[in-house]
Amino acid sequence: MKKIFVTLTVMAMLSFGSVAVMAQEADLASQETTEKVADNDEAVVADSVKAVVEEEVAAPAKEEGDLVAFHKTLKTKFIEGGAGFMALTLICLVFGLAFCIERIIYLSLSKTNTKALLANIEAALKNGGIDAALDVCRNTRGPVASIFYQGLSRYSEGIDVVEKTVASYGGVQLGLLEKNLSWISLFIAVAPSLGFLGTIIGMIQAFDKIQQVGDISATVVAGGIKVALLTTLLGLVIAIILQFFYNYILAVIEGLVNEMEDSSISLLDIVVEYDAVQKKK
Repeated sequence: MKKIFVTLTVMAMLSFGSVAVMAQEADLASQETTEKVADNDEAVVADSVKAVVEEEVAAPAKEEGDLVAFHKTLKTKFIEGGAGFMALTLICLVFGLAFCIERIIYLSLSKTNTKALLANIEAALKNGGIDAALDVCRNTRGPVASIFYQGLSRYSEGIDVVEKTVASYGGVQLGLLEKNLSWISLFIAVAPSLGFLGTIIGMIQAFDKIQQVGDISATVVAGGIKVALLTTLLGLVIAIILQFFYNYILAVIEGLVNEMEDSSISLLDIVVEYDAVQKKK
């Protein structure tokens, strides 16, 4: 009986030891697996960061290369279209944009806060009379202030004269706002016209080459037509660009004119009210 008990005890101890050893080996294996996964994750993250850095470094170089290629393409097409007509068409773009920028700057400086100006004029008339109102107009920039100044300066001649002066000088200011618009419209018309003229001349040159060769070659015809159409393409693109600027300028002028008309009516109301107060005194 004792031998059996001792035998069972020994077998239990051996089983427990083997289980402990197996558990320890499993823990070691799990730890190694975790370390391998962590190392793999770090490697993946490092590769991802490296790829992002390489893309960020390569992006400017790629963009610069694209710009250089685009510039070379434009230069090649410009030479193929014929330097003469292409240069004349580009001159239309340069001068047209110059007039557009000049008008945009002028119109931007011509904008006035008419509500604040009318409030200041009304307060000046109540406190200091016509001279104070004239000082307010003199110190304010824009066509609206100029119209108000001209109208108030004729107050001594009567309300009717003030109204006629405002209307007349409003026409003068409108002419100043529309100054140089005729030149912009001229370049809008001339640019595609020069392009079509270059196309016609290019087609004539293409037919001359066909006549010299004595045979209708696809290479000669296609080359001549491509060169001819490049001038038309440039002319149409320039006309479209200038047309957008021209329409924008017209919209700004229309807004300023409406503002001038509305504020002129408000000024006349203020002057009539001031005149009524002066007559009562």
